[in-house]
Amino acid sequence: MIKITPSELTLVSQYIHSISGIYLDKSKTYLFETRLSSVAESHGCSSFQELYNKAKREPAKKIEKDIVDAITTNETLFFRDKGPFELLQHKILPEVIDARSNLSALKPKVKIWSAASSTGQELYSIAIVIKELLRDNKDYSFTLLGTDISDAAIAQASYGKYNRFEIERGLDKRNLQKYFTLFGDSWKIKDEIRAMVNFKKLNLMQPFTALGKFDIIFCRNVAIYFTLDDRKKLFTKLANSLTDDGYLIIGSTESLTGVCPLFVPKRHLRSIFYQKK
Repeated sequence: MIKITPSELTLVSQYIHSISGIYLDKSKTYLFETRLSSVAESHGCSSFQELYNKAKREPAKKIEKDIVDAITTNETLFFRDKGPFELLQHKILPEVIDARSNLSALKPKVKIWSAASSTGQELYSIAIVIKELLRDNKDYSFTLLGTDISDAAIAQASYGKYNRFEIERGLDKRNLQKYFTLFGDSWKIKDEIRAMVNFKKLNLMQPFTALGKFDIIFCRNVAIYFTLDDRKKLFTKLANSLTDDGYLIIGSTESLTGVCPLFVPKRHLRSIFYQKK
């Protein structure tokens, strides 16, 4: 494992922040070494300085992509924390569907965004909630988008295949049998659920107004890796991407107090969600 010097740590940390928004301080020395040593070695680098120099010079940005894939956590599971999905099923979705039904005589349109979708478990969990709530959702028009900065995460999410460990984390046997097919020693999401979702690469530090407005935004457990200033910018942009009566769901340990005054917290049973003032 290649060791990182203090000066290299500062340099690489600033570089990672510039390309991803993720801020890692000097306490993360071990993380740098364990996650990026293999990236350095795979590109013929014997030091982190050399890795940085190559990444900056490379026009194809292959090294940059590999660094982002290695450093992003991708820690996720199906129905993570459960509360947000119960909130979605019993309060948010019924209210949004009712509101959109009153606006149009045609199919009610509902747009949902998983802004840090990692390998897809969150967005597929949302799709399953919709199927369970509506059974046959042909009378509604749903747009389910998942975005992540990691190419590797987006690739797995798009394919929708998970090993036994990934499947057993948060997914009960009923939903496993109903919405997945055994695929060798792994499980693959069924086409009826896969067809409901779309994944694309997105850096949340970059503008995303082109995505349009969403009725529901999940942005959980990603802003914790950002500086306060970057969190403020992110949630201000998310407010602009949310419909006036839309819902924002963040991580259970996160808060927008002192971060974004455009949102007000609200409670339903044990769960907190946010709406624009």
